Amino acid sequence: MTAATTTEVFLVDDDTDLRRATRQTLELAGFKVRDFADARSALGALTADADAVIVSDIRMAGMDGLELFARAKAIDADLPVILITGHGDIAMAVKAMHDGAYDFIAKPFPADRLSQSVARAAEKRRLVIDNRRLRQAMEESRDDLPLIGQTPAMERLRHMLRQIADTDVDVLVAGETGSGKEVVATLLHRWGRRRSGNFVALNCGALPETVIESELFGHEAGAFTGAQKKRIGRIEHSSGGTLFLDEIESMPPATQVKMLRVLEMREVSPLGTNEVRPVDLRVVAAAKLDLGNPAERGDFREDLYYRLNVVTLSIPPLRERRADIPLLFSHFLARAAERFKRETPVVTNETHRHLATHDWPGNVRELAHYAERVALGLSDPQPAGSPAAICPPGGRQSLPERMESHEADLIREALREAGGDVRRTIEALGIPRKTFYDKLQRHGISRADYENDG
Repeated sequence: MTAATTTEVFLVDDDTDLRRATRQTLELAGFKVRDFADARSALGALTADADAVIVSDIRMAGMDGLELFARAKAIDADLPVILITGHGDIAMAVKAMHDGAYDFIAKPFPADRLSQSVARAAEKRRLVIDNRRLRQAMEESRDDLPLIGQTPAMERLRHMLRQIADTDVDVLVAGETGSGKEVVATLLHRWGRRRSGNFVALNCGALPETVIESELFGHEAGAFTGAQKKRIGRIEHSSGGTLFLDEIESMPPATQVKMLRVLEMREVSPLGTNEVRPVDLRVVAAAKLDLGNPAERGDFREDLYYRLNVVTLSIPPLRERRADIPLLFSHFLARAAERFKRETPVVTNETHRHLATHDWPGNVRELAHYAERVALGLSDPQPAGSPAAICPPGGRQSLPERMESHEADLIREALREAGGDVRRTIEALGIPRKTFYDKLQRHGISRADYENDG
């Protein structure tokens, strides 16, 4: 039996020879083993949420295996503990099983008995840890576009957010359209000490040049035509909280100069007055371009970029973290069904295929909208090769899309003629077996549907 190398085995036995032999048995089965000559040393190395299984003898000098079991469960109630017992300890081991021990193994035991028990315990432990991470991710994602994900990139992003949330450092968030830049800014605000202040968001690309300075800096009555009364600007309103500037690459050059001074001096001068007002703010700026690249930066000021670029957080696009798509889609689908007061629909094979093969250029926002359409029964993708798929309403498919549809039809035809037989199908298609299975997955084709057909 091959064990997963991510799980550590804490092997505890005060008999040096037996401990060495047991360690060798577990390592040959593929486990990573840490051995301890006494229970206290093992407890000292144990942490909650550790991806670990404890294997301990019961009879040991000092702290015995039963006390180790009790103390380990106090650290983490779901931690699997396997007890190795002598003949006279079986009654104690059975009681420990009733108290939550994972297994007990009586001496002498065959090597595969222990390895199999550890493998099952390790699998249970990984499920526990995965469920905890999922619950934490769901708990941390209460926004319209939640920061859900279990891929390493998203775990690193959440870790970084936690590290810097309580600091006053300005942050630049980079990511494609719809990837969740405002979610990141919101979490920085909520998870930090500024949560009691205002979170003020402004999309620099949505306001004309004649309006953006008034929105940012505020104005006095009579400062310009139409300014009938005093207005507090977004910068001043965010004092004590967080100012989020989305699409900052769209900020006009003249406004960039004034914004640079605000960042450097932490003060603001409203339009129509010479008064200078101090502000206590943290700025989180977001850009969908690479402002560090002069070719993409255009007329965005280099000094403003470097002033903002104290910490940069990059949000990976969905196509680079495909493993997170099912989790995100399930969340959005359940939320949409609740919002529309409908039962959560069963996800069809065609929907699964679309989730797996679509590039999601609109990222999380596009996925959320797609989930809403599925919840309403409006957007289940047509099967490849159907008339609607070949020529969709409102336009023609691109050449690559038409080629994909044609390839899927050829595979279906070959499967139909071969009665679902893999060997005959790949011979007819003239492709390697692995390529054949990759294409089945990409096109959402089930070989079983063609068995004994034709």
